[in-house]
Amino acid sequence: MAAAPAANRLKRVAGGAQRLLKNAFEPGSVESSGKEPFSRELAKEIDHFARQRRTSVSLKDILTHFSKDSTDLKKQLVVSAEFLRNELPVRLAHRIAELENLPYGLSGKPQVAKVQSWYTKSFQDLRSFPAVKDASDDVAFTDLLQDIHHRHRNVVPTMAMGIAALKRDLPSGMSMDRLYDVHEFLDSFYMSRIGIRMLIGQHIELHRPPRENYIGMISTNCSPVQVAEDAIQDARAICMRQYGHAPDVTVYGDPNFTFAYVPSHLNHMVFELVKNCLRAQNDHYEDADVESPPVRVIVAEGNEDITIKVSDEGGGISRAGVSKIWTYLYTTATSPLELLDQAGEGEDTPAALAGYGYGLPISRLYARYFGGDLQVIPMEGYGTDAYLHLNRLGNTQEPLP
Repeated sequence: MAAAPAANRLKRVAGGAQRLLKNAFEPGSVESSGKEPFSRELAKEIDHFARQRRTSVSLKDILTHFSKDSTDLKKQLVVSAEFLRNELPVRLAHRIAELENLPYGLSGKPQVAKVQSWYTKSFQDLRSFPAVKDASDDVAFTDLLQDIHHRHRNVVPTMAMGIAALKRDLPSGMSMDRLYDVHEFLDSFYMSRIGIRMLIGQHIELHRPPRENYIGMISTNCSPVQVAEDAIQDARAICMRQYGHAPDVTVYGDPNFTFAYVPSHLNHMVFELVKNCLRAQNDHYEDADVESPPVRVIVAEGNEDITIKVSDEGGGISRAGVSKIWTYLYTTATSPLELLDQAGEGEDTPAALAGYGYGLPISRLYARYFGGDLQVIPMEGYGTDAYLHLNRLGNTQEPLP
């Protein structure tokens, strides 16, 4: 089954590259379309890089390359910078080409075109940067990476607005959950984005003042219990703002247990799961005579996986509704997309994304990025259990879409 989405993605990339070449304009010609114009030279370059294989890395690879015992970090950073200078254009070219060849007219949505223009500008910036040969080159390259990281900060909400526009334009009787190829594209697009931002963010973080027990973005002593408690605090704060109160959350697990992981990724996932539980219980017990019971978060250590179970008694989900929770734009909360569209700005932090209907699908991608997974098992009429599995060994390669 996994081969089909990969094959479909390759077809979209190849088809998109061909469309770029077909629609490219020659220097001096007039470009009349509403989209950002591509010169023939740029289209050929994107096509060339979109045909290349990407290089997958693992958490263990990153930790090994930048270990605590590194004797010459500056040399390692130069090697890392040169790797990114060659790798990132390949990853960006795949996305640029794919964005050109999306179904249901999605490529023509202004928001999608805007995202494509950001990726194209970053591709051009990277391609024009000379080889990184020494520490001063690395510093300049890191400045470029910071610009790219900032430029792409609103990709998720901007794409969400494009998908929302597609949803509004669908014929009567057609629903988003039936557009399997769109969801397949979004899964691959956002998984690629997680990888790109992980590589860029890791390199940038290594240039900042060192933090104890951290190698870049990765904590070598990440406490799942502590991260969960921080995420719970944020989720309860949002719940308090919306409802005026929030159910208690009880955490079970050893706070002294640690492993190597990216705390920001883990915070994102736990925040989303707890937020959903709090909202479900508030809604379920709104008119009840009894007080809402606490949400339970259980952290268990296995030989291969760390499992975090988040359980609520918020009434559960029907069997017919289970598949919908993994579709983009499915949400039972009020969506902020129309207000965001008017404002024209947005961040892709978990708190800012609350209500988009993107939380669970993207949380599952974060889990799968380093070899884990996310499962949701509801009991209609009672509540829901979510199981977040994290690969403890760190030896799983990126699942490059």
